[in-house]
Amino acid sequence: MARRTKRLWTDEEKRSICLQTTAPGVSVARVAQRYAMNANLIFKWLRDPRYAPEPLAEPDAACFLPVEIVDRPMHDDSSAATDAVPPTGAIEIDTACGHKLRISGAYDPEALARLIRGLSG
Repeated sequence: MARRTKRLWTDEEKRSICLQTTAPGVSVARVAQRYAMNANLIFKWLRDPRYAPEPLAEPDAACFLPVEIVDRPMHDDSSAATDAVPPTGAIEIDTACGHKLRISGAYDPEALARLIRGLSG
């Protein structure tokens, strides 16, 4: 029979694992399975203020995120107006929930806004 060794988790790993339990639709048991550990250990860490994730802000509360604006080539105004953004660049979005979106080419701003709201909610 193989001897089991005790896994030592760093404080940063504990915080990261505890934070993963706050994602919508994710259970503590599922996170525990991902790391091949007992869910009770995660519950113990969640009770410890050093590792417990910050409470989520209220949905109606204002939340400011960092934004970086980069120069992009101007498009020809003589072309027909469209709701889609011309395929002159790319946009990268990191949501507060940890999702990463990378869009290149033309996109519909309204559809993108709905997608972000769906991932954030």
